[in-house]
Amino acid sequence: MAEIPTSEADIGLIQRIIPHRYPFLLIDKVREIVPHKSGVGIKNVTFNEPHFQGHFPNQPVMPGVTIVEAMAQTAAVVVGVSLDLADRGMRTYFMAIDKVKFRRMVVPGDVLELHVTVKRGGGKIWKFEGRGIVDGEVACEAEFTAMMDQPACEAADG
Repeated sequence: MAEIPTSEADIGLIQRIIPHRYPFLLIDKVREIVPHKSGVGIKNVTFNEPHFQGHFPNQPVMPGVTIVEAMAQTAAVVVGVSLDLADRGMRTYFMAIDKVKFRRMVVPGDVLELHVTVKRGGGKIWKFEGRGIVDGEVACEAEFTAMMDQPACEAADG
């Protein structure tokens, strides 16, 4: 198994850490990873994404819930890098989403930066704050809590 870099996760490493795949893998890379502290996910928003067919015809807008989910995926990668969980079948489950505010639409052509910071973590339960930023403007902000878990057979092996 290759050593996990601590500064950036490309799509290959992201897929080794979290189980999400098309059409629900919502981040393209995570950069500026500081283990146990923070990271910045990158989502290149394209018109080809399936949610744009119905949200909304003639005015495509990235759904707010997918922005928050992209923050959570970024956070899970930060945890995966922090705890060396590549190839270990980690699962991430939302426990709470708080203080969510949407400030600007995210549309095809935008590069959405997902800035996540660990507020509390280390075991199975982690709390984060996140901001989605496009062109220097905050599009979304939220606090969220998640449980990081591995399937029983995987956890027993590790």
